[in-house]
Amino acid sequence: MTIRRRISITTRITLFTAVVATLLSALLAITLMLVFHRYATTALTTETMSAGGRVASEVERHEAITTPLAGQRDRNLQVVDPRGVVVAATPQLQGKPIIAPFGPDSKNITHAVVCGGVFPGGRCQIVIAQSAHTTAGDWIIYSSSPTIPPYVDPWLAGTVAGGAALLAAAITLLGHRIAHAALRPVTAIRTELDRINETCPERRVPYPQAKDEIHDLADSVNHTLARLQAAMEQQRAFTSDASHELRSPIAAIRAEVEDALLAPEETSVPTVGNTVLRSVDRLEAIVGDLLTIARQDHDRQVEREPIDLSELVTTESGRRPHPAKRFDYALEPGVVVIGDRARLSRLLSNLIDNAERYAASTITLRVSHVAGSKRDAHRFPNGIAMLEVIDDGKGIDPGKRELVFQRFARLDTARDRGAGGTGLGLPIARQTAEAHGGTLGIEDSTCGTRFVLRLPATEAARAD
Repeated sequence: MTIRRRISITTRITLFTAVVATLLSALLAITLMLVFHRYATTALTTETMSAGGRVASEVERHEAITTPLAGQRDRNLQVVDPRGVVVAATPQLQGKPIIAPFGPDSKNITHAVVCGGVFPGGRCQIVIAQSAHTTAGDWIIYSSSPTIPPYVDPWLAGTVAGGAALLAAAITLLGHRIAHAALRPVTAIRTELDRINETCPERRVPYPQAKDEIHDLADSVNHTLARLQAAMEQQRAFTSDASHELRSPIAAIRAEVEDALLAPEETSVPTVGNTVLRSVDRLEAIVGDLLTIARQDHDRQVEREPIDLSELVTTESGRRPHPAKRFDYALEPGVVVIGDRARLSRLLSNLIDNAERYAASTITLRVSHVAGSKRDAHRFPNGIAMLEVIDDGKGIDPGKRELVFQRFARLDTARDRGAGGTGLGLPIARQTAEAHGGTLGIEDSTCGTRFVLRLPATEAARAD
């Protein structure tokens, strides 16, 4: 495993190419040698047959042999008369018996490979038996030539082997160059990734010229880097905003304590305590919201229990014994969702708190079950459980509706701080809605601001 990890992909591809190229080149060389061998054997058989045929024709015409039997040194011939006696033979077969145990077939010719026997050194030869028809009977002319070795010829074998080796080397080199060229963009991407850190998150990896898988990889890496940069910038902004929000009550506490120390006769402990407690309450609210956001960022799993939204609204609003504003209700019964009761109660509380800050006199709470559109059928298969919180305040400009869901965002900083908001309630509410598979947004209203929460309804709600 360790050795395998040390070998680069380029080297592995090159080795694989070398092995495959060697095997294919060897197979090609063997195939070529087999073709050459067969061609040469066929040509030799034809020549040997022609030599025997020439002698057979002479025997048929003259019933005798007047010319030399063979014109080549490695060509052997025997002439056997109708009595089965060898009457003529080339010098190498003089005084030897018949070279083959077979004779011509019905077509007056037979050929086979014969090894050993009368041939010197036990070598194999191609033997052809042909008939010569005369008035005295049928003669048999045997002609033979040494078989061609598998390599046919040393020069030919060397040429084919050398060509195969050169072909394997060329393919291996080409495979190495292709692998190196294909992986060069990966090296460039890795090099650029090594240079990217928190000081230069805006850098991106280069794109290769080819629109291939590596181009898609670079595109995915750049999209990931963009998301990471956005997350880093959001984290920095969040840290800066949180520091600013925490510094304000701390500065107020310090100022109050320093004033009391400088002029103790002009204040009292209850006065200082009440003033400091207001800032401490604000610190506690900010820290609590920060802990909630951190907890929800870390753990996006929610408890799953059936919750009646109308009952939840009644319970949450009932916890406010002396509400500053008047509440109107339009609650449809039996609208049930599956979720975390504590987190949904916190969501509803944040929406009501926000409405109480900015409502002129009345807050309207509505719960209803509506059918989902075909586009959202996969998200809301059983319809939508909709919760609306509407105040009759000044409302929010449509272009700034998404701004209120950003952490520590304020449309009017002085007004929000004076009203006691931390700038985290609405972001926490949207985060909770999304964790439950729903949405939270601000939609059009005849007056004031209308927050709309949409959650997946259950089977029971759809049946009702």
